[in-house]
Amino acid sequence: MSATSINFQQSFFEIFGLAQSFKLDTPALEQAYWSLQLDVHPDKSAHLPDAEQRLAMQQATFVNEAYQTLRSPLRRARYILKLNGVDTQEEANTAMPMDFLIAQMELREAVVEAVQVRDVDVLTELESGMQAETNELERQLAAKIDGDRNFAGAAELVRKLRFMEKLAEEIADAYDEIDN
Repeated sequence: MSATSINFQQSFFEIFGLAQSFKLDTPALEQAYWSLQLDVHPDKSAHLPDAEQRLAMQQATFVNEAYQTLRSPLRRARYILKLNGVDTQEEANTAMPMDFLIAQMELREAVVEAVQVRDVDVLTELESGMQAETNELERQLAAKIDGDRNFAGAAELVRKLRFMEKLAEEIADAYDEIDN
C-alpha cells in the first residue's frame, strides 16, 4: 500500500490541506498535488497484489479529479456550491439578465464576422475583453462565496461564467479556423 491513503470521504480541499475558499493559494495547491502524486502514483504499487493496485489507481484518479476541479475557477465554484447544497442549475435555469444575453449574442456575432474576414486582431480584442469580464466575474464570485457566503447569488455568476467559458472556446476555435 502507498504511504499515503486517500480518504474518499474528504473534500477536495481537505485532501490538499486547503481551506474551502474560492480564492485559492495556487502555489500551495500545486505543491500539495505533486506531493500527493508522488505518494499515490500507480507505478509505486505495481509490485503489490491486484486489489491494492486498483486502490492505488482509484486514489490517483481521485487526486487528479480533485486537482483539476480546484485548478479551474468555474469548476471550483461549482464544487463549493455543491458542498454547500446549492445546485447551479446550469442546464435548467438559462434565465439571464437581458443586457447580458444581448452582449453575449453581439460577441458571438463579432467572432463569426472576424472569422469571415480572417481578422486575428479583432479576435485578440474580443478575447481580451472576454478575459477582463471573466476576471471580474471571478472577483465577484470570490466576494459572494468567500465574503458574503451568498451561495444562491454565486450560482447566477457561475451560470454567467459558463457563458464566458463557451465564448472563450468559440474564440479559440475561431483562431484555429483562421489559421487553417
